[in-house]
Amino acid sequence: MDGRPILIVGVGGLGVPAALTLAKRGAGRIALMDPDRVELSNLPRQVIFSAAHVGLPKAVAAREQLKRRFPGLEIDCLPWALGPDNADSVVRRFGFVIDATDSPAAKFLINDRCVALQKPFVYGGVLGFSGQAMTVVPGRSACLRCLFEEPPQAGEAASCRQAGIVGPVAAAVGIVQADEAIRWLHGEPPALEGRLLTLEAANVARTRVIDVRARPGCPCGAAQRAQMSEDHELCRQP
Repeated sequence: MDGRPILIVGVGGLGVPAALTLAKRGAGRIALMDPDRVELSNLPRQVIFSAAHVGLPKAVAAREQLKRRFPGLEIDCLPWALGPDNADSVVRRFGFVIDATDSPAAKFLINDRCVALQKPFVYGGVLGFSGQAMTVVPGRSACLRCLFEEPPQAGEAASCRQAGIVGPVAAAVGIVQADEAIRWLHGEPPALEGRLLTLEAANVARTRVIDVRARPGCPCGAAQRAQMSEDHELCRQP
């Protein structure tokens, strides 16, 4: 098993189930990063917290609860925001990143810095009854900018806080993200590398997985590398 730690950015509806799953599955070391404090409204969905944690930094409270239940788990606590000024220094410390944030700007920051530093990560998003997840392995698979060249402008996309999320949907996506990280820890190819999983829980629950091709011209360079590989194989043919 790869011993490098896993960074979870966001300790909320996605990050809490991801952290619990990693702990149960035997991850040796994780890091929890979130600048927010526990609010009363978090308690129904983010089951690791109780009323006694209201007002405490989420990363601190989650670390306390996880250490109580899993004393062998090493946990780094980063109770501040990931931003342009610190993203490189933070991301390069870890082997795999779980994007459990709730804003498009944060998701594209994670994408860009992980691609630049060649760090695999798993994107996750939840809005209402819908959830998504996709793993990005820089240089090998499509990134977020292959799907969307630019993040939406302020006001164009509602955040989880504004639009609300369904707790079980967030939990399901967080568990999927943790499973991808565990695969990486074991040296296995992530199941969602270059594949977008969509979960719809309204009315009849259903899931769909589609292949996502790297976009030619995307700064991640995955499409160019794929083309070079195809050209090399053609040259080797008799």
